[in-house]
Amino acid sequence: MGLSWMAWTWPTAAFFIFIALCLVAMAIWEWRQPGGAPRRGVLGLDTTRGDRLFITLLGSAFIFLGWLGFLGTPLWGALVISLAYGFVVFRWV
Repeated sequence: MGLSWMAWTWPTAAFFIFIALCLVAMAIWEWRQPGGAPRRGVLGLDTTRGDRLFITLLGSAFIFLGWLGFLGTPLWGALVISLAYGFVVFRWV
C-alpha cells in the first residue's frame, strides 16, 4: 500500500521536517536553558514555550489555508505573515 495515497511532494516533506526541527529545537532549548515557566501574555493566558509554539503552528496553518482560499499561490506572502505572527506570539502572548 505504501504512502502514495498521501501525495507526498517536496513542499509537504519540507513542512513536516520543519515541524520536527521546531520540536527538536524546543527540546534542546529547554534542556540547555530550563525554566520555560508560564508567563501571562496580552490575552491573559498563562503560556509556556511549548504552548506558544503550538499556538504559532496552529495559527500559521490557518494563515496559509486562508491565503490559499482567498489568494491562491504563490505562498510567499503567507510565509511572511506567519513569521511575523510567530514573532508576535513568542514576544507578547
